Amino acid sequence: MKKNMKIFLLVLLIPQFLSAQQSVNKEKHRILVLTDIENEPDDAESLVRFLLYSNQWDVEGIVATTSCWQRDETADWRIHEIVDAYGKVRDNLEKHETGYPTHEFLKQRIKKGLPEFGMEAVGNGRDSEGSEWIIKVVDKDDPRPVWIPIWGGANCLAQALWKVKNTRSPEELELFVNKIRVYTISDQDNTGPWIRNTFKDLFYIVSPGKQEYRSDGYFYSTWIGISGERRYRFPSGADKYIVDNDWVDKHVQSKHGPLGEQYPDIWYIMEGDSPTFLFLINNGLNSPNNPNWGSWGGRYELYIPPTQIFFHEAETRPIWTNAKDMVEVDETIYVDEQATIWRWREHYQNDFESRMDWCVESFDEANHPPVAKLNHSKKLSVISEEEFILDASLSSDPDGDGISYKWIYYREAGSFPSVIDLEKKNESAISVDAPKVNRKEELHFIVAATDDGKPALTRYQRVIVEVLPKEQHEQKQ
Repeated sequence: MKKNMKIFLLVLLIPQFLSAQQSVNKEKHRILVLTDIENEPDDAESLVRFLLYSNQWDVEGIVATTSCWQRDETADWRIHEIVDAYGKVRDNLEKHETGYPTHEFLKQRIKKGLPEFGMEAVGNGRDSEGSEWIIKVVDKDDPRPVWIPIWGGANCLAQALWKVKNTRSPEELELFVNKIRVYTISDQDNTGPWIRNTFKDLFYIVSPGKQEYRSDGYFYSTWIGISGERRYRFPSGADKYIVDNDWVDKHVQSKHGPLGEQYPDIWYIMEGDSPTFLFLINNGLNSPNNPNWGSWGGRYELYIPPTQIFFHEAETRPIWTNAKDMVEVDETIYVDEQATIWRWREHYQNDFESRMDWCVESFDEANHPPVAKLNHSKKLSVISEEEFILDASLSSDPDGDGISYKWIYYREAGSFPSVIDLEKKNESAISVDAPKVNRKEELHFIVAATDDGKPALTRYQRVIVEVLPKEQHEQKQ
């Protein structure tokens, strides 16, 4: 009887599941990864997670590069090993969500750069299959931008840009640059500052993008929030037990098939490079073109920072770089750059665990994310001190699981400086009183819809509320 009831529920929920699939596949991001894989285990860890979400993207390339940690060799062989393991579980992943690229497709897109450090690999005669592949991908007749997560050094991208700059007209160069979006984990060679200062209109997220060694000698940077504790050793509000080797052994490596077996033990912190693609996952929270809105990959603000950490070259243009969030955990307030990522840690770790389950389990045995859906527009306009409703009651779950809700006022993503306390924030629909404002303000509210499956999975919707002063509203009338 229990089995029949589950089948009946699945039949009822097929339309919602298909709707979720259509949302995932509506417009995929084009992604080309640069990785100094094998300098330490974290790149291999990140690549395993990356492949679990590869159905959400058009993977244009995975390029092995050097970095300041690995200056004279590349390790494309390691990418091949992990992609080969992915090929053995790909068909099972397809049972849970469609659109996973084939093993052969990914193998054709594995490339390598020159085994030289930084600017030594940039200039006349310094082309590589990696840099040439970047040019080919960006030149493709496709209006979508190319997102380039950089997990190591940036010299393959630097060489591609150098060649286009020296072989094409200024107008052609501008078109080329405008199709690229970069998110790099620190500057791991000396080409990063050169790229930013030479191509001033290039979209560029870099963490750190300012002097992050502070007077106490410890390292602050947004990406550490993926799994590290604040300043490496002081406690934060994040759960450290879901990013350690015991958790990895249980939920990733053991009994999760060939791809899990390719996931190495953690040395320092888990997956320091993963924020570069976590913010591209289609989860309802992320908005890649708006880094200041916050996402699983962190939150960033646009400004001109002072001197870089590793490669001391002053910036001459604004870049997207570290910002701080205020997060309350167990009545303790934390304010730092890493909180912009670790505030979502339980959610993205549960999501990772679930997708590892997809490698080996049938659809009925695994959990799948809910569909968060609003009962109104994603953008609202209200008057100062006016009451308005936030409603996510149309949310559903493809497995028939129950859904709990949490509404979050994301102060830092908007323009209003004060905190807004939400009453009954754990209901599907809540009433909110707009604050008193003297000018137009933008407020961001996030609903986190979490199912009661195992592991519990979360999806979001963001509501942007424009609050107008009463006088301004009356003038509009």
